[in-house]
Amino acid sequence: MKKIINCLLVTVVLTSSCKKILDVNKDPNNPTNVQEALILSPVELNVSDQVYAGNASIFVQNFMQVIAPNQPNPGIWNYQVFNTDLDGDWFNFYVNILNNLKILNDKATADGKLNYAAISNILAAYTLGTATDLWGDIPYSKAFQGSSNLQPPYDKQDAIYKSVQSLLDGAITNIDKNTTAVPGSDDFFYNGHMSKWRKLAYTLKARYYMHLTKAPGYTAATQADLALSALNNAMQSNGDDFQFIYSGSAGSENAISLTFSPVSTYVLNDTYVTGFQTRTDPRLPIIVKPAASTGLYTGRKVGDPIGDLSAYSYPADFYASTTSPNYIVNYSEVLFIQAEATFIKSGAAAAQPFYQAGIQANMSKLGVPPASIATYIASRRTLTTANAIQLIMEEKSIANFFNVENFADWRRSGYPAITKVNGALSEIPRRLLYPESEILTNPQPQQSAKLTDKVWWDQ
Repeated sequence: MKKIINCLLVTVVLTSSCKKILDVNKDPNNPTNVQEALILSPVELNVSDQVYAGNASIFVQNFMQVIAPNQPNPGIWNYQVFNTDLDGDWFNFYVNILNNLKILNDKATADGKLNYAAISNILAAYTLGTATDLWGDIPYSKAFQGSSNLQPPYDKQDAIYKSVQSLLDGAITNIDKNTTAVPGSDDFFYNGHMSKWRKLAYTLKARYYMHLTKAPGYTAATQADLALSALNNAMQSNGDDFQFIYSGSAGSENAISLTFSPVSTYVLNDTYVTGFQTRTDPRLPIIVKPAASTGLYTGRKVGDPIGDLSAYSYPADFYASTTSPNYIVNYSEVLFIQAEATFIKSGAAAAQPFYQAGIQANMSKLGVPPASIATYIASRRTLTTANAIQLIMEEKSIANFFNVENFADWRRSGYPAITKVNGALSEIPRRLLYPESEILTNPQPQQSAKLTDKVWWDQ
């Protein structure tokens, strides 16, 4: 019996020792089970840096003639784009952000931390909505299944839009359950103020309803009604802005400021700068810096000979210092959506107060003196049936500096009005190309799309 017991003890020790030896193969610096707070912070940074102000956004700013490099043609600025140019964006959207948000949501739901789950859904809705507006049909419903499905089919854009609204509805439901676990300093956007996350969710619902006013199978009146209903619970002031604040220290600089580093040679486009001068807009010195060598407000025209960088204007510090926030979704957008939806339902006179309130909200945030605000609003034309959409979209695009939302608005409305640049290789692009990495590893029929092809809702 003693021999049997000794043998069992040896067996137990050996088994235990083997387990310990095997455990050393696990990397303690790359844990497989991470707390929600440790996932949330970096993914929020990625949303700001890679969705709002990343490479794809820079493409859009070229197309919308907000920026121009001090370089000769050809390039992105005159619509020379290759599939490989978008490899990094696809990786950032899907791997760095959407996949990590799926992990965050699954863990938070399992742990009963429904506020974290709600935030993950809202960030996913924003990222997914941005991705489908840039590319059209994209993988989603069969994506994020790991090695069990390495070639997920693409969902139609109509289905993606339904998924976006479902994510936002789920987030609102989870917030309304008022569970006790809320983020704190790990939430860089709202510091755990769930009422503000709830307002953001409703604001995004209204945004994506309005994108479909001309989509096949949808009507402008129905979408306007849905948007107006959502806006009853949306942002109420500039204090609700969805913004990411940067410290300005090395590695924590505002992403837009890095876009305009001398190495990039990007400056402001002549179309953008001239617009302020044409309108006699008091926001000009707040948004645009005068050229260092001349003291004049001068943008660069694509296709012109290369000039001295000091002869061109850069963005001013409000949006482009190292410590400037990224204003990802603004309260002023709520008011301009309300103006557009009200115009669709009730006409220009009914939309006028919301249009003016949108201008007021943006100018107040920028610090324009009240007298100058009043003078500018009085100088703008009154909304009519003929000009309402033009004026609303022009002002909305100013309030949404560097925002890819302006690209969506231009495609569905035609405003702000732009013409193709000097030396353009095609008409103005209306989408991004699918990345080469995706074409090689997950071939789909949609990937033949050209820059000038329209996405489904772009009618």
